[in-house]
Amino acid sequence: MAPLTIEYVLALIGAFLLSLVFTPLVRFMAFRVGAVDKPNARRINKVPMPSSGGLAIFLSFLISTLIFMPMVLEDVSWKQSYFNYILPVVVGGMIVTVVGFIDDIYELKPRTKMLGIILGAVIIWAFTDFRFDSFKIPFGGPLLEFNPILTFILTVVWIISITNAINLIDGLDGLVSGVSIISLLTMAVVSYFFLPQTDLYLTLTIMVLIAAIAGFFPYNYNPAIIYLGDTGALFIGFMIGVLSLQGLKNSTAVAVVTPVIILGVPILDTTVAIIRRKLSGRPISEADKMHLHHRLLAMGFTHRGAVLVVYGIAILFSLIALLLNVSSRFGGILLLIGAAFALEIFVEGLEIWGVGRTPLFNVLKFIGNSDYRQATMLKWKSNKK
Repeated sequence: MAPLTIEYVLALIGAFLLSLVFTPLVRFMAFRVGAVDKPNARRINKVPMPSSGGLAIFLSFLISTLIFMPMVLEDVSWKQSYFNYILPVVVGGMIVTVVGFIDDIYELKPRTKMLGIILGAVIIWAFTDFRFDSFKIPFGGPLLEFNPILTFILTVVWIISITNAINLIDGLDGLVSGVSIISLLTMAVVSYFFLPQTDLYLTLTIMVLIAAIAGFFPYNYNPAIIYLGDTGALFIGFMIGVLSLQGLKNSTAVAVVTPVIILGVPILDTTVAIIRRKLSGRPISEADKMHLHHRLLAMGFTHRGAVLVVYGIAILFSLIALLLNVSSRFGGILLLIGAAFALEIFVEGLEIWGVGRTPLFNVLKFIGNSDYRQATMLKWKSNKK
């Protein structure tokens, strides 16, 4: 295990300070170029708010990874230099950031944004080792190794999915930035302590991204004075999608499951939204106000209270991910079953599936309420006739 030295810490502090300084400058520029979220029926802001704050995060990440980190890692003997390792990742992230920035000003069509994300993902597949080229079936299953074509498809689909999942939860002040910090911190711990082979470059890259987001966070937490915009939500989602690939391609089952659990909040919210819209006969791309944070607000939570609840859920996912890495196989299975059961109760309690869609509650009611059970059985019999 490679030690983390004071030079690395200073580089991370530099990334944090850069983001802290860049954010007010980006806010000023956003007003000038028209990257502003104006109030409407779907948005919660009551006054025009500058967006594209993610540009400060990207610029901090770019300078820190292309200048600071290569300097402090100059004497580190690894497979390749850190600069060569990170350059394609930065280029891919830059493409996604530019697409998001243009969208914050001109509101691009979804297809155009998707093409930008795909282009960034293709660069990652072509010029880095961040590829979905193998997968260990959890809990005793075989290790599957994919051919180049399938590797390409899975890599691009994974990156697109995580990018859009992060973008979809960007609905409240500080929500994406806070959840991302929690998820990335857990990924950093797992990458440094629990992967079979410690990847110092991966851990430091994750920590640089955390530092860049942390510098932006004080301006974005409720009451926010600047939004991430698609500039930031797409960049952060893209980077999380890329960096989490190292776990998915690992040869241990726990390492495969871990990134999925760490990203539980965006993955759960997006999956439920897709199923909900399909059940309602609506296009999956159609926006609604049934996401997790919307339902918390509808229940009477304050803006800040709803955000803190989602942070708490993200922390629980992260704790489950960490516990999996120190649990036995049987204990891990029980942990996942218990977590899935608790999450389904939570989702149905908030009616995130949709009003009246409570399959687990109905099963529990059928078991524990004799009147409901008799009425349900009579209904089944009448339907058969």
